[in-house]
Amino acid sequence: MHILITGGTGLIGRQLCKALLAEGHELTVLSRNPASVMAKCGTDVHAMATLGEWHAEHTFDAVINLAGEPIVDACWTAQRKQVLWDSRVTLTGELVSHIAAAASKPSVLLSGSAVGYYGNRGDVGLVEADDAGNDFAARLCQAWENAARGAEQAGVRVCLVRTGLVLSGDGGILGRMLLPFKLGLGARLGDGKQWMSWVHIDDYVAMLLGLLHDAQASGPYNMTAPQPVTNEEFTAELAKTLHRPALFTAPAALLKWAMGERASLLLEGQKVLPGKISAGGYRFRFPHLDEALRHLLRK
Repeated sequence: MHILITGGTGLIGRQLCKALLAEGHELTVLSRNPASVMAKCGTDVHAMATLGEWHAEHTFDAVINLAGEPIVDACWTAQRKQVLWDSRVTLTGELVSHIAAAASKPSVLLSGSAVGYYGNRGDVGLVEADDAGNDFAARLCQAWENAARGAEQAGVRVCLVRTGLVLSGDGGILGRMLLPFKLGLGARLGDGKQWMSWVHIDDYVAMLLGLLHDAQASGPYNMTAPQPVTNEEFTAELAKTLHRPALFTAPAALLKWAMGERASLLLEGQKVLPGKISAGGYRFRFPHLDEALRHLLRK
């Protein structure tokens, strides 16, 4: 297949490109920095600078939409919220417009979303049929998914990938946590009772490939491991894996003062379960956090 990928130079995208190339697919990656695509994604990967380069006669067999500016990296000013919206909702709408206009349409669109879709739901186990939340992150995810669903009107199969915390040895959230934890400065966030719905990157990519190839797969999918943990449990397990203490607490009031509204991403959470993926027979390579961390940090 010839596959168009947005967000292909990111943490997940790079690993996905490697897996797709191993299967023999032809890849085109949409990137604002097309010169970096070959170095990050593979020397045989094509680069596309704008969707304007996708002409109606250009054929893609599948589209994987992983683009989106990092949600936690900057304060949620009105301007930043617009950037987050444009990089997810607006881009997805433009992508769907090109899909609809294509003379030969892709058979499937795998489109990004996040477990933030559900909002802060305490200790309730959440599956794909559960309702959305109403905070900014939840509304953003709802609009993102609604934009992607527009491709269904063009006869394209759509899967909405509600992504949890993807753990990788090459960066991401785990990369940010390693230095303080290695220095013995690891800290629980607030009371530590908020849920962290995580997934090993190898399982995440394998699930994406499964959705790509399964002609019956459609609608939302929770892309998380089957054993979510609380922040307190995650903190303790990471410290144990690194053979370091984790004696500190980052007070909720301090995080709210420093981060404003986006502190909710750290202090609130969702206990998300991969209902549809599990029902479809996927067997997780890393269902438990301890074995996932040992694998990722073994070096």
